This record gives sequence, C-alpha cells and structure tokens, in this order.
Amino acid sequence: MLKPKLSTSNSKNFLSIDYGTKKVGLAISISGIISPLSVIKNDQNCIKKIQSIIDEYNVSKVFVGLSIGNFAKKTLAFVDQLSVMLKCSIETVEESVSTIEATQIFFDNKGKKKNYKNKIDAISASVILRRALS
Repeated sequence: MLKPKLSTSNSKNFLSIDYGTKKVGLAISISGIISPLSVIKNDQNCIKKIQSIIDEYNVSKVFVGLSIGNFAKKTLAFVDQLSVMLKCSIETVEESVSTIEATQIFFDNKGKKKNYKNKIDAISASVILRRALS
C-alpha cells in the first residue's frame, strides 16, 4: 500500500481508530482524502505508536469508533487513556456495523481472503472516519 503524502498546508488532518482488545485499526484523512493506514497490536506500545502517527501526519483531531453495549466501556477507558497521553482533540463516533460495511468494501474491491484479517480493521477505521467527517 502506498503511504499517503504528508500535508504541508494549513488543512486539517484527522486520524480514526477502530479499537479492539487485540488489534487497533487506523485510518487517516489528509486534505479530505481518507485512506486506511495500518493495523497495530493493542499492547503497551499502542498509544506511543498512535502518538508517533499523530506527530508524523500533523493530526489535529482523533476520532474513536464507539460501539453500543458492554464493549463501549472498554473503548471509553481507552479514550480516557488517549486523552491523558495525546495533545490533540479526541471525539467518539458511533460505529455500529462499521466492520460489516468494511467487509463489503474489502470484497467489492477484490480483496483476497488471506489479507482480510490484516486489513479489515484499518478499512473499518476508514468507514468510521467517513462517518465522522460527513
């Protein structure tokens, strides 16, 4: 996958996060163009990696997908950790069925089944970011 070019203008760049207990999907919006970015392991270095991406892409706001139900509590605890560690604005976005929508996008674009697990969370983060910016 090509790496999006960094924005050097005054436009705002945004990052979205599809939070999971094992993996975290990331997507970026640069000058209004949304791209899946990566999937990172949810471990002790997760927030440091997110901070590095925020610095690299000059992100002004982070959107975190928030599901309905019991998992929302875990996501909100993660958002609380982010808000302590990050220096940019953080907002939650309703994410119900984002993975279903991302799956449809993946297979509509002829994605190979063997790549599904490695890419679906970043595509889901892109769906979340599109919703946040709409």
